[in-house]
Amino acid sequence: MRRPAVRLLWLGRLQYAELLALQERWLRRMQAEPRTEAPLGTEAGALLLCEPAGPVYTSGLRGGLTPQETARLRALGAEVRATGRGGLATFHGPGQLLCHPVLDLRHLGLRLRTHVAALEACAVRLCELLGLRGVSARPPPYTGVWLGECKICAIEDIYSKTLWLALQESVVGGTSHPMAWL
Repeated sequence: MRRPAVRLLWLGRLQYAELLALQERWLRRMQAEPRTEAPLGTEAGALLLCEPAGPVYTSGLRGGLTPQETARLRALGAEVRATGRGGLATFHGPGQLLCHPVLDLRHLGLRLRTHVAALEACAVRLCELLGLRGVSARPPPYTGVWLGECKICAIEDIYSKTLWLALQESVVGGTSHPMAWL
């Protein structure tokens, strides 16, 4: 039995706004054709991979940046964006790998928490392959991958309960301190 396919798109170095616009287009495309079950071999979404073209800080629903920090970052040339995702502030910059999955988890037979755990396991394995030892995910309700007290992979999500569609962002090589770029 063939599983639903997930399209992998390497976008190269990309402005953050362009990545978000592409993610929104994929989301609208998938929402336009909702199904309750996936026919065999159909597409279940895409993984949008890129490297940020410049320094960007995203501020989640729980905040994370003061107005003073935001002003200082913008004065130094960084982009600061509020997002509808959970979490605090996350740094995105050149040299990092961003992965923005736009997936219909029903087609893949996954629940959101299972999907997040799989992303964490993938990030841990990637770190191990790159020679980083002692990297681990923390137990729920926390997300991401940590090396000691340093968060090196952020996983933030948005999902629609009606479509069970996951919009997620994984950052490999990030920092847990939003002012570390300074």
